Amino acid sequence: MSQQGPVLIVSAAAKPPFAAVLDETKLFPVVVTDWSEAGRAIEQVKPAAIIAAAEGTDFTALAALAKRAAARAPYLPLIAVDPATTLPDTAIAFFQRKGLPDRLIARLNASLRVRALHATVMRRLVPPAPIALSDIDPVGEATTLLIGRGGAYPTLSVALGERAGVVGALSIEAAAKHLSSRDIDGIVLAEGFTPRVMDAFLTVLTEDVRFRPLPVLVASGELTPRYDLPNLEIVTAGPSRIADIALPMIRQHAFEARLGRMLRAIDAKGLIDARTGLLTKVAFDRDFATAVYQTAERGGSLSVARFTFDDTHPRAQFDGARIISRLMRQADFGAVHDDRSLIVVFTGTDLRNAHAITRRLASVMRHTHHGRRDVRAEPAVAVATLQPGDSATSLLARLTQMPERAAS
Repeated sequence: MSQQGPVLIVSAAAKPPFAAVLDETKLFPVVVTDWSEAGRAIEQVKPAAIIAAAEGTDFTALAALAKRAAARAPYLPLIAVDPATTLPDTAIAFFQRKGLPDRLIARLNASLRVRALHATVMRRLVPPAPIALSDIDPVGEATTLLIGRGGAYPTLSVALGERAGVVGALSIEAAAKHLSSRDIDGIVLAEGFTPRVMDAFLTVLTEDVRFRPLPVLVASGELTPRYDLPNLEIVTAGPSRIADIALPMIRQHAFEARLGRMLRAIDAKGLIDARTGLLTKVAFDRDFATAVYQTAERGGSLSVARFTFDDTHPRAQFDGARIISRLMRQADFGAVHDDRSLIVVFTGTDLRNAHAITRRLASVMRHTHHGRRDVRAEPAVAVATLQPGDSATSLLARLTQMPERAAS
């Protein structure tokens, strides 16, 4: 990977031991500074990444450094080595283990890939504009897969769900289904599984390029981090500490996912909504009118579904949009509407098949938790199909006037 600047090491010691790992690779110019000079060093050195020796550092100093890093553009990753204090929202934890020096290089390279993507997006924006991590809070868009069945599972669900969406799985098989059907920004593997089962699951993640970059936090001390997963941490701690360590890594992955959608939106000339991956309202109206006209002229079927979400859980609409964006067929399209709803058009689909598709989509949506285990994304659904003499306007009007029902 091309290097856009040196790696800045912030440490109270002259040169911490982990700096030798970076020196041995001969890939990264390294600059070492102490905590009192960190702010000045960031301005003068313009680093591509910061690695802080955080073992004896208090929250105030680490938070001040994180705030400076988060305000930079492109993304300036901050990796905190062996933090003992609560982590700031944007500081990625890294815990050293003897005999595994390559883990730090892998963690650093993963963060630098996000920085390179951020630089690409800013360069392609018209007009070019800086977008700092502190300008948005991508963790609010993130979805965490929580796998477990022990006593800590409910507490972990709340600790993670207060700041991000949580999808729960009581078995590895259920977790695999979630990974294949929705966008996941991080995995927390809690207690309730044997080391052999956890080893098999982590091995599958390692072997699949789709999941290898995911942050994975294992709440068990029975495994060693020998897997080729750059954002893997194995930590024995309470639920609040696990959430504290996991969420900054999840935020980084959610930021990367947002940047990827922004890049696709740029390629689509602004016709795609960068937050959801669905069409913008203007693009949807245009494509819907064209699809209705062509279906009426050439024959065939066309159906449309409306998913409506509860006002008290605004995040549910966003989660539903991301799920639809991932799962809908290439020939279908949809958009977020202002009335808490999503509208999806199923081309070449009759009413019976449209009902089957909406049931499958809604069944995935309802497994997202929001802060409490009993608060889920449960959309109400209405489905209509194109009738002779229908226009785009009359079909949408009939859809909105139809009684909605919970998807079953």
